Amino acid sequence: MAWTLRPEIKAILFDKDGTLVDFDKTWAETNRKGALIAADGDSALADVILHECGMDPVTGITRADSMFAAANACEIAAHMVAHGSPFERDELMRRLDKIFVEGAENPWPICDLKALMQTLSGAGFALGIASSDGEDSIRRTVEVLGLSSEIDFIAGYDSGHGPKPEPGMLLAFAAHLGLKPSEIAMVGDNNHDMELARAAAAGAAIGVLSGTGTQQTLEALADVLIGSVADLPALVAAR
Repeated sequence: MAWTLRPEIKAILFDKDGTLVDFDKTWAETNRKGALIAADGDSALADVILHECGMDPVTGITRADSMFAAANACEIAAHMVAHGSPFERDELMRRLDKIFVEGAENPWPICDLKALMQTLSGAGFALGIASSDGEDSIRRTVEVLGLSSEIDFIAGYDSGHGPKPEPGMLLAFAAHLGLKPSEIAMVGDNNHDMELARAAAAGAAIGVLSGTGTQQTLEALADVLIGSVADLPALVAAR
């Protein structure tokens, strides 16, 4: 029998990068800028940092579950310092957060997100976003994409709920809505999202193959894999 979304699911919590927006098209240039800042202008060191953080300096493609794919600015800054950046972690984190907010001005949506969110909210789902990005960057992305009226909740690594893959973001979403975690589906493109769902005892862990994750990296933790969020209405209709 094909997997279907259980009737008790009342809300959907989305990851952002790789799930709602195309990861490489949205972030490759920003990550290059971040690496060059971390390298203090040394282009050879910037390439080393890019590689160590998970992005191919030539193609701009990011590896599944790498630092760029799954970590927050604090974790990325620490990793960059460990691989040659001359900055202190906290100073570099502040610089990275700034360019990540700037990068939010040019998101590449995976599909017609406005239509998707209206379809899902029209079907009775409350909708939220939980990202390893900073809250300011997430909010700006939501504004640019015209989704402010559809999104009920936003959490970033700096929102006070703890970072992924800890369960805090999903638990905060549940508390915000007055729901049980088992009434929430988590949708994401990497293992941090699936681990968050499991840690929070979410009602479903839905992996999407539109981001940095692959069938091989996601299938052990996901309840179901779909091509992208554009396939969610079919899951809703099937139930």
